[in-house]
This record gives sequence, C-alpha cells and structure tokens, in this order.
Amino acid sequence: MTESTQTRPGTTTAAVPGDLGWHLALVLRGYQTRFEGAVAEMPAGIRGFQVLSAVVHKDPPNQQALGAHLVIDRTVLTYLLDTLVDAGVVQRIPDPADRRARKIIATAAGRRMLAAYEDRVAAAEADLLAGMAEDEARTLGALISQLARAVHRAQPGTSPCEAMDNLV
Repeated sequence: MTESTQTRPGTTTAAVPGDLGWHLALVLRGYQTRFEGAVAEMPAGIRGFQVLSAVVHKDPPNQQALGAHLVIDRTVLTYLLDTLVDAGVVQRIPDPADRRARKIIATAAGRRMLAAYEDRVAAAEADLLAGMAEDEARTLGALISQLARAVHRAQPGTSPCEAMDNLV
C-alpha cells in the first residue's frame, strides 16, 4: 500500500482522511433526494413529515419540547404547526401540566397520513439500500444509529438541518 491510501488504525475508516465525510455526504444526498420525493405532497414536506412523526412516535409533552427534540426554532415551528393544523393532521390542545403551554396531538387523519407516508419513506430507503444485502443494510442502520446517538450526546443542540445546509 502506498502512504496516501493506507488507513491509519483508529483514526478513520476511509482510505484517505476526509473520504468519510465525502462518502457520508453522497449517501445523505441520495437519501435526501429519495426522501423529498416520498414526502413531496405532504403538508410542509420533509419538515411536516418530521413534525408529524415526532408527534406520533415521541409524544412530546408540549410544543416547546417538540421544537427542542427536532431542533426547530419556535417561530419556524409555529408556522409548520399552522400548516399541519390547517391540513387537519394535528391539533393544539392545552398542556395538561401547564395550561399556558400547548401539546400537539395527531388527528385520526394525521395518523392515517403518517402511516401512508411512512410506507413511501420506507420504500425510498429500501431503494437507496438496494445495492446491499439485507443483513448489511440492517447492520449499517444499527451502526449509523449508534454513531448518531454518540454525536448527539456530544453535541446535543446540533441541528441536523443546519449541518445539511452547510454540507456541500
């Protein structure tokens, strides 16, 4: 092996330092393209899907917790929620723990919509991973999840959307 292609043990998985970022960027770009297509008709697109998914699967106690979980500015979140309320997929109700705050809940129509879009997103993800064996895709998913949790613990306020905006 030449010096330029040799992997340094413990420092990177890429043959050349910096390649890991390039590879992740390419995978992320491929994912984003498929994800955008899968949720194109969703009210508020990707962000609308993320909000509705978090409401259903994470059940945050109030609007502020929802924004913190998604790392979305409260003003932006208000506009997103207005769009989703107008579409009939979520409701704002008084937070049982603090009547000044609002809890966001999915409507029955919102749950049905999310289920349909989750099927579309799953198909888009399967398309992205089509070149891998099923066990490899599962392993990749588990490893990326592990890495993402480690990064989140180290940098809890980091916005994935900001990172995406500044990626390339």
